[in-house]
Amino acid sequence: MLPKLVYLLGAIVTAMCAMLLLRGFARSRSRLLLWSGLCFAGLTLSNVLLFVDLVLLPSDHSLYMWRLSTAAGAMLLLVYGLVFESE
Repeated sequence: MLPKLVYLLGAIVTAMCAMLLLRGFARSRSRLLLWSGLCFAGLTLSNVLLFVDLVLLPSDHSLYMWRLSTAAGAMLLLVYGLVFESE
């Protein structure tokens, strides 16, 4: 029961971070906030896939590569923002 709660809380926290970062971007138009918000949106998707993979799907199915590629793509968005959009 506790791992399920932790997976859900991780998804909720990353979704809230993404929402706050993207809201900050909408107000200030700082491009770094955009890339950070997109990164956290990708991490939210990765956490949702983690919950689906480990809690909802039977053990003979795995979303391991989908989870890792989603998280890696999210991190690449942040790296791009840090390298090319820094002032």
